[in-house]
Amino acid sequence: MVMIAAAALGACSSSPHASGASTTAAQGKTIAMNRGCTTCHGANARGGLGPSWVGLAGSTVQLDDGSTVTADDAYLSESIRIPSAKKVAGYSLAMPPIPLSDDEVAALVAYIDSLGAASGR
Repeated sequence: MVMIAAAALGACSSSPHASGASTTAAQGKTIAMNRGCTTCHGANARGGLGPSWVGLAGSTVQLDDGSTVTADDAYLSESIRIPSAKKVAGYSLAMPPIPLSDDEVAALVAYIDSLGAASGR
């Protein structure tokens, strides 16, 4: 009975977690935890051995070759799929490629997006 009431409350909620995008972001967070991403990017996504994901979406990223790139969804997807394509400056360890489906990559990007944009979203 309690679970039914909780489900009903969740369905009527106006919180962002009720939206499809937030569901996808939640799936991305689960994927990040289950596939080892949090080992380097941090359990709270604030970085460590790898760059922080908090505030990454839309930010300008300095690459190790001296160039910069905007961390849009295309860059994030490419970085997840082909980690060596554009290495972030200041991080000497190479991210290992992790085989992920298109849906898993999309969910990870949604999760990173949900952690806030450079503009302070």
